[in-house]
Amino acid sequence: MGNNGPLIPILGFLTCAAFIYLSLGDLWFRFGGGEPELGFVSRNGTQFVLDGKPLYVNGWNSYWFMDHAVNDHSRHRVGAMLEAGSKMGLTVCRTWAFNDGGYNALQISPGRFDERVFKALDHVIAEAKTHGVRLLLSLVNNLQAYGGKTQYVNWAWQEGVGLSSSNDSFFFDPSIRRYFKNYLTVLLTRKNSITGIEYRNDPTIFAWELINEPRCFTDISGDTLQDWINEMTAFIKSIDKKHLLTVGLEGFYGPKSPKRLTVNPERWASELGSDFVRNSESPNIDFASVHIYPDHWFHDQGFEDKVKFVVKWMLSHIEDGDKELKKPVLFTEFGLSNLNKDYEPSQRDRFYRTIFDVVYKSAKRTRSGAGTLVWQFLIQGMEGFNDDFGIVPWEKDSIQRLMTEQSCRLARVTGRHLQDEKWREICSHRP
Repeated sequence: MGNNGPLIPILGFLTCAAFIYLSLGDLWFRFGGGEPELGFVSRNGTQFVLDGKPLYVNGWNSYWFMDHAVNDHSRHRVGAMLEAGSKMGLTVCRTWAFNDGGYNALQISPGRFDERVFKALDHVIAEAKTHGVRLLLSLVNNLQAYGGKTQYVNWAWQEGVGLSSSNDSFFFDPSIRRYFKNYLTVLLTRKNSITGIEYRNDPTIFAWELINEPRCFTDISGDTLQDWINEMTAFIKSIDKKHLLTVGLEGFYGPKSPKRLTVNPERWASELGSDFVRNSESPNIDFASVHIYPDHWFHDQGFEDKVKFVVKWMLSHIEDGDKELKKPVLFTEFGLSNLNKDYEPSQRDRFYRTIFDVVYKSAKRTRSGAGTLVWQFLIQGMEGFNDDFGIVPWEKDSIQRLMTEQSCRLARVTGRHLQDEKWREICSHRP
């Protein structure tokens, strides 16, 4: 034993080090030093895939995340909403990764970015990771809210390089295309100031959405929009091959589609310069996106007719995903307005249930209906960001229950509820 003298301090040091590692290891994992690596969501034919199993999405929209993460007094709302979503088993949140010009702008002018707002987006992504929620990040707005294509056109016009003052020149003006490609490059290669991960390498991001609800009224043939989609999606994939990509369509059928007469809500829907099948067939598009707003699309329909339309609308697009596109179809916005003259709160519950049932039946049959994202969830004190579709989910027990039940139904289809402790806890008391 006398020869072991030098060994004793070494053993003591190693024992102490092991104790410290075991004691602090959990903190290391929880606060970013060594969090288990998340997998990227991919697709196999008409299915989303995660960790080798199909993934069916039940989620929501909170477009306001980045804007509220800018300021100290409102930043907590992001974490509160993500925590609430996670407790309902929601897996994906769609939110804006753009704010062009105006208040709290991410892109102040072409190529000029506000680091304060970029750090807010960093926070949103880091918070989502903490709560186990993935993000569908939209890259520009067809509408004027948060800048949109109008702001890009104004920038080109102000700098004397714009070809036209038409909002649709966003799609064909070479200068504006360069503006947008520069924005895409900066965003995709952004290194998160909190996690240290470039956006293009972060699996917390479920997918990119090219543009929210694209329309090009000046070319109803659809050629202008299609050329832009092809060019921009190829550009994105040249920088980021890891993430899924979708267009951001409402789902209307174009002037050459036979479904324009049988499925579109009204004639105007085929004259918007977009076409669901043609746009979604673009080779760099990984999944199709569809919105569901019978309140906005019809003027005189009663509630029962709207429900019938919704089922027909969804089944038509799922059929397209199965037979034409061979891609997943994600219903990325849906809602029922509380401004309808015949509105009753119970109608919204039934409306949601109808939509959830269509997706659940599609999942059970391994068809292309890949999930839904409700528009929209908020928290208390956000009246200025609300609309006639907004919900504070914990103030509405029936909606919260419906959302959780749908999460669990979809988890059971793939067996995830048996393998993950979180799912077992969420679904243990659900029928």
